[in-house]
Amino acid sequence: MDRLMAMKIKHWDSMRAAGAFNKYDNANARMQAQAVGPTPCVNGKAGEYSCDKVNLLSFLSHAEMGSSTKEGNDIWGWTSADGREFGAVGQTDGTAFVEIDKAGALKYLGRLPTQTVSSPWRDMKVINGYVYIGSEAAGHGLQVFDMRKLLALTKPKTFSIQTDLTAWYSGFGSSHNIVAHEEKNMIYAVGTSRNLPCKGGLFMVDVSNPARPTSPGCVSQDGYVHDAQCVVYNGPDVKYLGKEICFNYNEDTLTIVDVTNKKAPRQISRTPYAGSAYTHQGWLTSTTDMTFLLLDDELDEQDQTGVAANGRTTTYIFNITSLARPANTGYYQSPAKSIDHNQYVVAGLSYQSNYNSGLRIVDVRSAEADPTGKGFRQVGFFDCHPEDDAVGGVVEFSGSWSVYPYFRSGFVLLNSIERGVFALKYTG
Repeated sequence: MDRLMAMKIKHWDSMRAAGAFNKYDNANARMQAQAVGPTPCVNGKAGEYSCDKVNLLSFLSHAEMGSSTKEGNDIWGWTSADGREFGAVGQTDGTAFVEIDKAGALKYLGRLPTQTVSSPWRDMKVINGYVYIGSEAAGHGLQVFDMRKLLALTKPKTFSIQTDLTAWYSGFGSSHNIVAHEEKNMIYAVGTSRNLPCKGGLFMVDVSNPARPTSPGCVSQDGYVHDAQCVVYNGPDVKYLGKEICFNYNEDTLTIVDVTNKKAPRQISRTPYAGSAYTHQGWLTSTTDMTFLLLDDELDEQDQTGVAANGRTTTYIFNITSLARPANTGYYQSPAKSIDHNQYVVAGLSYQSNYNSGLRIVDVRSAEADPTGKGFRQVGFFDCHPEDDAVGGVVEFSGSWSVYPYFRSGFVLLNSIERGVFALKYTG
């Protein structure tokens, strides 16, 4: 992890020196950004952005969303009881809040500053209207903020970390990612300090009472966890039916853990794979049958390992019919050269945020019929980083950080590192 973070910091320092985060500082560029409205994807373009079956509906720069650093990272969403749709937009110096109206237009509502200092890494997830925010910033802990505070705002507000938080949990300091298991009101902070008893593994936080988070335990058997997906298991491995299972992405393995008993979690399996360079994140292809998952490796394209030596974004396919014996059955490669970062699967489509190549939408419904991945196909994309289009993509840590594809409206939020947040709509 130290090597990967150092590589990113070096790249972002070079971007900063080149003015990449100051795109909208001059008046003309700022006016152009503010004027972005619905822009359909026509003949492969939505304005300056290459695309296919994805329309650009709206855009807000990080500067417009109150960030002084103007640098973005993670993103998540929330839908209110009356159907309004909101985004929590990660930035190095805090979290910005936006609303997406019925036409897909974005409105900036306000922001919550970082708990301590700025950091390129900030992550958030939502359970029952509360957003839980962690960061690699030293001493940051877990911010708990009630997004219902956004409902009555009439003008943008900067919220106070002293008076506007529902809670601040200080049981850990820094963290790399926040994992939410909504069904069980559990937050798992991952990538906390390796010097803590959890060793960077799943740090459990029970948020049944958001005002009083508590930690029932942790998972440290396989050390550092970079990201995870936790579910109540209902797949084919009958031994684990009804159990709380976490699929952990542990730097060089897929590691599966039974966390039903928080005081005594049990590691079920630890599976390496050919071409591994840095196991980053992944997602089940279906939460109804739970037979396959997709895994993205953040350094295989950069390090040119295995099939990713050609630089094309590579997604690894795992058969998890047996949780004790997962098998890497194949892979999918994007038409574009880029590093993969985060992906989420909705109705058989994997919405992938792949740095320089932006949003890539991949139909993965053929996994069970052909687990090699030969039936996977890209069905749409929106490239938010046009600077490398002429050369067919570059394997660098620029462009999009993450994507939120879960709104009932079909609107998709994409957060760009150097630009801002895009509201998109897949038309396929």
